[in-house]
Amino acid sequence: MYSVEGLTVEFGGFTLFDDINFVVDKKDRIALVGKNGAGKSTLLKIFAGINDPTRGRVSMPKEVTIGYLPQQMELSDSRTVLEEASLAFEHVMQKEAEIERLNLELAERTDYESEAYHKLIDKVTLFSEQLQMEGASNFQAEVERTLTGLGFSAVDFNRPTREFSGGWRMRIELAKLLLKRPDILLLDEPTNHLDIESIQWLENFLSTRANVVILVSHDRAFIDAVTQRTIEISLGKIYDYRVNYSKYVVLRKERREQQSRAYENQQKQIEDTEAFIERFRYKASKAVQVQSRIKQLGKIDRIEIDEEDTSRLRLKFPPSPRSGSYPVIMEDVSKTYGDYVVFKDATLTVNRGDKVAFVGKNGEGKTTLVKCILDEIPYGGKLQLGHNVKIGYFAQNQADLLNPNLTVFETIDHVAVGDVRTKVRDILGAFMFGGEASDKKVEVLSGGERTRLAMIKLLLEPVNFLILDEPTNHLDMLSKDILKDALKAFDGTLVVVSHDREFLDGLVDKVYEFGNRQIREHLGGIYEFLERKKLDNLKELERKTLPEKESKQVDNQTEKKMSYEERKEYQRLLRRLEKIVEDSEKIIENLEREIKEIELTLSSPESVTNDLLVKHGVLQKQLEAAMERWTGVTVELENLRTKN
Repeated sequence: MYSVEGLTVEFGGFTLFDDINFVVDKKDRIALVGKNGAGKSTLLKIFAGINDPTRGRVSMPKEVTIGYLPQQMELSDSRTVLEEASLAFEHVMQKEAEIERLNLELAERTDYESEAYHKLIDKVTLFSEQLQMEGASNFQAEVERTLTGLGFSAVDFNRPTREFSGGWRMRIELAKLLLKRPDILLLDEPTNHLDIESIQWLENFLSTRANVVILVSHDRAFIDAVTQRTIEISLGKIYDYRVNYSKYVVLRKERREQQSRAYENQQKQIEDTEAFIERFRYKASKAVQVQSRIKQLGKIDRIEIDEEDTSRLRLKFPPSPRSGSYPVIMEDVSKTYGDYVVFKDATLTVNRGDKVAFVGKNGEGKTTLVKCILDEIPYGGKLQLGHNVKIGYFAQNQADLLNPNLTVFETIDHVAVGDVRTKVRDILGAFMFGGEASDKKVEVLSGGERTRLAMIKLLLEPVNFLILDEPTNHLDMLSKDILKDALKAFDGTLVVVSHDREFLDGLVDKVYEFGNRQIREHLGGIYEFLERKKLDNLKELERKTLPEKESKQVDNQTEKKMSYEERKEYQRLLRRLEKIVEDSEKIIENLEREIKEIELTLSSPESVTNDLLVKHGVLQKQLEAAMERWTGVTVELENLRTKN
C-alpha cells in the first residue's frame, strides 16, 4: 500500500538511515522502536512530508490522507474545546453552509421550471446525500464522545482552550486527528499527556477503529495492546518483525543467538580451511586439494552478526542520608482554588523507604499535592515533613526548563559545585553524553536526551526523598528499564507520578488514587490496583443488571438524584444517539439495496462496465464505514443506558 524505498538520511557527516526499505500494508499497526536519537521521530516526519530524505523516497497514492501528532506543537487559543475539536469536520461545516446558501437562493428564485433552478435542486440533493452517507449530520456526538474518551468532561466543552495546560491541548489535537479518520495515523509519543484511563480508551480506539497506525511510544503495555508489527531502528538500519513488541524482544534475542552460533561455526570452518591451505600450499601432491579449498573459501557467503548499539545509560543514585521514620504525614489536607475543590480531607502517612505511586486522571490533583509537599503553594490542613528529609524533585516539564542556548556540558557545569565540577565529563559519559555529545546545544537534543540531561541535575547532590513527576516521558525502553532498576535500588523514599503501568509494576508497593476530590490508599502493586478497579466496575455492572421492574425503579431514583441540567443533558445525548442509530440503519438499508441491484446487473456479462464496478467498490466501502459507525454508536448508547 505504501513503500519506503532506499531511504537514506545524512547530516553533518553522520548517517541516520542507510538505504532502508520496507512496505506498509493496509490496516498495519506498527511500533517504531529504538534508542533516543535513533531516528524514530525523523522517520515519522518524512512520512508526514515535513522532512525530506537525502536519498530515496516514501511512495503512496496521491489521495492518501495523513494525520500527524508530533511530540510538541503550537496550538490555537482562540476557540473553545468543542469548537477546536470540531475543526476535524470543517469540510462538513463548509458543505452545510453551502447547502444553506443554496436553499436561500432557491427560496428567493421564482423560475421554478427553468433548467438552472432544477440544477440547483440537484446540487442541494447531492450535497445532502453526501453528508448523510458520511454520517456527518450528527458529527457533534462523535466529537463529544471522543473528547470524553480522552478525559474531558461535559463542563469542559465550552471552556476556552487557553485555560488548559499544554498536555490537555495536545489531547484536543489528538481528538481532531482521530475524528478525521486519516488513512495513515502517525503518532509520536501520544500517551505522554494521558492518564491510565485515557490510554486504555485510546488503545481500544486504535485497535478497533483506526486504519494504518505508525507510532512511537515508550509505553510497553500500550504498544503491545495496539500494534502487531515492530520495526526497530538501530545504527542506521531497520529490523522488521510482524509481531508485537514483547514477542519481538524474544525473537530478536533468538535471532542474535542463532547468528552468533552460525558465525562461530563458520569462523571455525574458515580457520580450518585456511590452515589446510597454509599447510599444504607448497606440496605438489596436494595442489588439487589446495586449489579446491581456495575456491571453496571464495564461495563462502560470510555471515554477519547484526550490529548492536551497546551504548547504554549507567545510572546509580548516590547513598541517601537517613531521614526520620515518617518523611511525610498529612492530616485533613485540602486544596481549593476559589470555589473549586481539587481534593479535600487527605490523610496519609509515607513511611521511610516506601515506594508509592500517585495515579488518577489528569487534573485530579496529583501534581498539586506534590507542590503542597514541596511547600510551593498554600493548602488547608496539616502537612508535616519528617526529620532530616532532603527532597529531590523531577518536574513533569523539567526537560522543557533547560536553557536551549547552552551546551550539554555548560548545563551541568553551571549547577555543579565543589569536587563534582572535576567529574562533570565522567558524569556526562555515564549518561551517554560522552565525547562530542557533551558539546551539543540543548536545542538540538531529542526529548529523551533532554530528559536524561535533566535527570543528571537531580543526581548532583544526595537526597533521601525522591519525587518524580512523569520521569519516563521521552525515555526509550532500555533507559526506562535502567531508571527503574536504579529506583528499586534507591535506599530512600520514593513518590512517583506516572501513567506507565509497566514502569510502575514491581517498583511501587502502594498506590494513592486521586479522583472525585478524594485520595484513596491501595496497598499492593499497580496491576493489583487496576485489577481491583476492574472488579469494582463489574460490581457496578451487576448492580445495574436487575429485573426490568426493579431496574426501572433504580433508573427513576437515579434521575431524581440528577440535577435538572444533568437530566436534561442525559436525555439530549440519549435522543441524539438513538437518532444516529436510526439514521445509520436507514443508510445501511439503502446501501445494501443499491449493492444488491448492481450485483444483479453484474450477473449478466454483457452488462459489466468499469463505471459499474467502480460504483460497486465505492458503495461497499461506504457500507463498511456505515456498519462500523452503527456498531460504535450502538455500543456507546448501551454504555450510556447502563451507566445511567
